[in-house]
Amino acid sequence: MSLNSQYSSYRDSGISWLVQVPTHWKVTKVKHEAPFQVGWTPPTKNDANFEGNNLWANISDLKSKVILDTAKRISDAAASTASMEITPKGSLLYSFKLSVGTVAFAGTDMYTNEAIASFLDDTGLPLDYLYYAFPIFVIQNAATNIYGARILNQELIKNADLLAPPFEEALQIAKFLDYETAKIDALIEKQQQLIALLKEKRQAVISHAVTKGLNPDAPMRDSGVEWLGEVPAHWKVVRLKHLTHGATSGPYGSSLTKAMYSQSGIRVYGQQQAIAGDFAVGDYYITERKFAEMTRYEVFPDDVLITVMGTIGRVAVVPMNVERGIINPRLVRYKADMTRILPAFLCQSLLGDLSQARMKLTAQGSTMEGLNMQILGNLPVPYPPLNEQAEILAEVDRTGRKLDKLIESSSQATELLRERRTTLISAAVTGKIDVRGWKAPDAAAQAEAA
Repeated sequence: MSLNSQYSSYRDSGISWLVQVPTHWKVTKVKHEAPFQVGWTPPTKNDANFEGNNLWANISDLKSKVILDTAKRISDAAASTASMEITPKGSLLYSFKLSVGTVAFAGTDMYTNEAIASFLDDTGLPLDYLYYAFPIFVIQNAATNIYGARILNQELIKNADLLAPPFEEALQIAKFLDYETAKIDALIEKQQQLIALLKEKRQAVISHAVTKGLNPDAPMRDSGVEWLGEVPAHWKVVRLKHLTHGATSGPYGSSLTKAMYSQSGIRVYGQQQAIAGDFAVGDYYITERKFAEMTRYEVFPDDVLITVMGTIGRVAVVPMNVERGIINPRLVRYKADMTRILPAFLCQSLLGDLSQARMKLTAQGSTMEGLNMQILGNLPVPYPPLNEQAEILAEVDRTGRKLDKLIESSSQATELLRERRTTLISAAVTGKIDVRGWKAPDAAAQAEAA
């Protein structure tokens, strides 16, 4: 069967976004074919409500086609108090708040929260078909909020348009899509694995270069640091605090809170910029008047910023064209002694696998949340002469750009595969292609042999 096969006759659908449908398909509404129930959230202030053994699905649990477990569970009392209806095994779950349009099957009996509609196995159409059809049809009836995001409620779901092929034909469409999307998903998974490997290689190149150098034949010596191992004999290993002109942690306590932020003015830099390595992102500001009180936290080009709370150990160098701003409480600012170490080399060294592992390990053993100044200041940093640092940075940049191009290529391939998947599903559930004659390759081969 060709994927270009079409039905012999079509008629007007009466649906604004869908011109034609196969003549023998019914144009209907979700409420006529697929009744559903919606879950509930027990009072969150009562911890006892969440100490039971009953599975309770949230949108974040809808990560695979079949859900067998949930991150949270509720008690029998919580379920009975609200007269919650259990969602039986095999039901189709559809998210209609926040992450709109995610679908999954309940792999076992469970309850759900109020953001999930559960379609039980008493519908006029097979749930296997609706698994593919709902993300195409229901979202078309969504409203738009003031922020431009699509939103749904129970009435909008009920009144969404839906195409209903004959039951057996709908089953055939589901079987076809199961097979074809599985092939696409396998290709996507391979691309994702390739991206992960390329990122690992990129990190390995950086980590090796900033601890072992570029010359594989260079004489080595013991660094004197157990977790660091050997370094080139001519390199030095010095604690971070001796390679910088002091360190400044971000404003502490009530001296800077989000309530003090303004819509414009002087930038406030934090984890968002350090993690992304992009100082153009973010929209936190303080007024000029507040900035006058915070000048000791101001950032300048070539400052090295380190995240010390939350996602710890991320490092970024402040670029030359940075907007005037200050660091927030989650950052520490270092000024490299550029007679000994280049800011970019210090950044790459701290981002290396060994330094990252050490920071995470010491943070876990700290009495404070995250990293503190003492932990960071005592971190050993291996470094070569300045000219060699520049050579290493150039090589890391060259190799990084090459690997980044490969990563970008794989990311684009992944996106194209996802688009192809969506297009194929849409074509099948809207009747643009006729799959009634489709057989899985193995089944087709068996039929020919018979």
